[in-house]
Amino acid sequence: MKYLNLPNTLTISRLVAVPFCLYALFKNGGDDSLWRIIAWGGFFTVGLTDFFDGRIARSRKQITSFGTFLDPVADKVAIGAAMIGLSMQGKLWWWVTILILVREVSVTILRLAVIKDGVIPASKGGKLKAAFQSFGVGFYILPLPTWLHIPRDVFMAVAIYLTITTGLDYFKKVLKK
Repeated sequence: MKYLNLPNTLTISRLVAVPFCLYALFKNGGDDSLWRIIAWGGFFTVGLTDFFDGRIARSRKQITSFGTFLDPVADKVAIGAAMIGLSMQGKLWWWVTILILVREVSVTILRLAVIKDGVIPASKGGKLKAAFQSFGVGFYILPLPTWLHIPRDVFMAVAIYLTITTGLDYFKKVLKK
């Protein structure tokens, strides 16, 4: 029960919300603009909750190993579900989804492998990467006009760059130990 504080409850709620976000993303074949906006709102709320659970944990000194581990897992589940859904709909290239998911799973496995030495917290670069991934994926969820596709793709390109560089950074840190 010591793990059931407000920040961890918010993190768990993010995991519970993902299926509802996916439902909205796929509603009416995934091409209904209203449902895509609802899906975006759901995923945005999930991301916003991520912002608040960390702030609350730090301000109330409720940081737990459980929360430190589960928080990035919840992020990966949300972003991964959205990306897989978008790729299934043909709205996001599969190679982007696979590249990002391979990085995310690899870093999670790395974190599990070294957990006896302590949980590896998210770096500032990792947090920036997560923000770019979230906003980038959000731009693919929204029914944007065609003229916004190039800025959307550039935003995702930055997310891919940050995904690769921060993933390599995690592995370098572990190898230095």
